[in-house]
This record gives sequence, C-alpha cells and structure tokens, in this order.
Amino acid sequence: MRRRTVNDVMTRGVVSAYRGACFKDIVQVMIKRGIAAMPVIDEGNRVAGVVSESDLLAKEEHKNGGKRRWFGRRRDRSWAKAQALTAEDLMSSPAITVHPEATIVEAARLLDAHHIKRMPVTDDQNRLVGIVSRRDLLSVFTRTDEEIRDEVRHEVFALADPTQVSVQVRHGVITLTGTMPQTDLIPIVVRLAAATDGVVGVIDELNRDMAGAEP
Repeated sequence: MRRRTVNDVMTRGVVSAYRGACFKDIVQVMIKRGIAAMPVIDEGNRVAGVVSESDLLAKEEHKNGGKRRWFGRRRDRSWAKAQALTAEDLMSSPAITVHPEATIVEAARLLDAHHIKRMPVTDDQNRLVGIVSRRDLLSVFTRTDEEIRDEVRHEVFALADPTQVSVQVRHGVITLTGTMPQTDLIPIVVRLAAATDGVVGVIDELNRDMAGAEP
C-alpha cells in the first residue's frame, strides 16, 4: 500500500530569507505574505535555520527592558534575539527539517516532538524544496468515503476474498463485516485498513453474522 508522503501535501514555492536579511524586511514579508515563519537559507539554498513570529517579538518584549533582569538559558536566548538585526542572528538553528519522502505520520510525530507548527522540507543535500504545516498534514482527512473504501477494497483485501467481506465507510470510519475463513488474517487487515490515509477509525465486525450486509 502506498502511503501519502510529505511530498504530496507540502507547500512549494516557499518564501525564505537569506542570512543577511534585515529585521524590518523580514517583518514586512511575513505580514505581506500572511506567514508566521520562514526558513533562512544560504547561497546554495541550504536551510540554516527558521525565523518565526516569536523570534521577532523578542525585540518588543525587551524593548524597554534596559539591562537584563532575568537569567536562565531561555531568557538569554530571548535577550540575544532582541538585539538581533539580521536573519542569521534571529533564526532558531539548527532547523528541524523533514525529507519529502517521509510519511505523513513521520512528519506529524516530528512536529509534535518538537512542539512546532511547521517545518522546512529539504532534500538529501539539505536544500529547501518546500514547507509543511500541521494543516497540510490534516489534508489527508479530506479524502472522500468513496476514495477510502475503494483503496481498502483493492489494496487491503488483496489478502482475502473481497466477495465475502463488506467495506463500508462513513465520515472516515470504516466498518468491516463479513466472513474471513483465515481468522489469523483479521488483525492484519484491520491494521492495514486503519493505516489507510484519511481513516478516522475502524469498526471490526468480521466473522460475525452478515445478515443484511451488502457485499
């Protein structure tokens, strides 16, 4: 079964900044484009870091602070960003990136593990090829029930006789009914069905009474 990858859902034509981009230019571009973060790249289009709204807001946070009144690693970083004039000093580095062939699940786990909302997509040479956000990853759940049902019937039940099994999908939830003589295959097909892109859940009623079910 082919799993959708980051390449299928990422945004191409990414707005980025060079290391030397100045503070005001970065702010203006982010406001004009309606984006909350942008990758910072070098002359070879390789990702060096990411500048986000929180990086920029550090300057406002410490605007009237005079000398540092707080201590600790996090406050030190915030203070340093408040003094920054270019993307190189503003950016969070190294950037958390993902390969375009990573699965949707792998990308979602990366975002969750690092508590970020979006990340650059890079090739094997760390060159910027796109950006992917949580919203992009959620797009797999926009698949229609018909698309999901067809994929499960043709891909998952290649392991079983599809004439003996009913696959019904409603609002992304799959209901499996019917008879599978090889009962040891039931846990496998249930897992495969659940792993299908866009599936919200699976109700397993295989090998129960099939009266009234449509094959």
